[in-house]
Amino acid sequence: MAQYQITLDSKLLHQLFLGNSQDSGVALLLESVLNQVLQAQATEQLAAEPYERTADRRGYRNGTYPHQLTTRVGTITLRVPRIRNGQFSTELFSRYQRSEQALVLALMEMVVNGVSTRKVTQITEELCGTEFSKSTVSELYKRLDPVVTAWNNRPLHDTSFPFVIVDALVLKVREDGQVQSRGALVGIGVNTDGNREVLGLMLGDSESEISWSEFFSWLKSRGLGGVDLVVSDDHGGSVRAIRKQFQGVTWQRCQTHFLRNILDATPKAWQDEVYSQVRAILDAPDMDTARLLFNQVIEAYETKAPKEMAVLEAGFEDATAVLLLPPKYRKRLRTTNGLERLNEEIRRRERVIRIFPNRESALRLIGTLLMEIDEKWASGKYYLDMTDYQIRGFSSAYARLQLMFKQRYGK
Repeated sequence: MAQYQITLDSKLLHQLFLGNSQDSGVALLLESVLNQVLQAQATEQLAAEPYERTADRRGYRNGTYPHQLTTRVGTITLRVPRIRNGQFSTELFSRYQRSEQALVLALMEMVVNGVSTRKVTQITEELCGTEFSKSTVSELYKRLDPVVTAWNNRPLHDTSFPFVIVDALVLKVREDGQVQSRGALVGIGVNTDGNREVLGLMLGDSESEISWSEFFSWLKSRGLGGVDLVVSDDHGGSVRAIRKQFQGVTWQRCQTHFLRNILDATPKAWQDEVYSQVRAILDAPDMDTARLLFNQVIEAYETKAPKEMAVLEAGFEDATAVLLLPPKYRKRLRTTNGLERLNEEIRRRERVIRIFPNRESALRLIGTLLMEIDEKWASGKYYLDMTDYQIRGFSSAYARLQLMFKQRYGK
């Protein structure tokens, strides 16, 4: 990442800390910083400072042109460098403001379509520092929607994704004059290089088997393949769709939700004790140890805590499927927590909107946020070290799991 040296004059700092308008000072500060960044990028692109004589120079400056940018602290004017016989290139506007534009669009739609409250109007003006017309909204659509759509439908066949984690969150969307609950289905995958990727986002009518099947079919049509393990919670619709769409693939039930289901059925006086016993099963070093501990817990509690033992027995096989993987993969694949944290980022934005004016608005806001997260993951560290992962070893382990399941349940 490039490093920039920023200078601030005393007048600007005085206005920032002592001026009558705090927001005005912040806007001026942001304007000053971004203008210096633009000049630094021009210097980097030309390989020369202004008026510097050097044999490595790759072009010449030709002044600047104004570019207005609407931000949450007001509208600022940037001086974008011109380059003679060339074009100045910067991602400062397009890459890092997608989700900001989507948030502004969702708020503006509520005002333009007449479904907003006075409070939302005030929030819009506070966030953007200006009023927006329908033509402004339409222009932002033209720039943002194709980018989000292209990213969300990009091909996935360039690599395999052995591990896939899926989850959904419920949104409120206005349709046909009524507020409807809709399921935002999200999937992330870990590819053979050990990198995480956001696989895609789809807005379904619900979290039903039909919606999940459509989501998985869509991912497969874009090239999703090489899947060995799918992690999700125990929602009936998603589990049935996983088993139908990914036949021969292991399903790992989220252990966090599994523990919660057991404790919900456990009297408060027994919860700490039952939690420690079940936690020991899930943390076992191998499947044989987990089964030994499982049998001990069932024998000890089946009489005094029959409900929670029924939940434990029904979910044991699926919640411990991850034990067939090498130990270093288990921590990040035994729960949907990684995706839950991503959902929390979505919720932070969604709470500002509360009710989306239409489906397109929801896809735009969530899609732009997921794009930025996906780009951050691509430039970050490996999520998993895949050097020890062997498909054949996992497949044979899965076969042993299927055999044990048939022996125990006769299916």
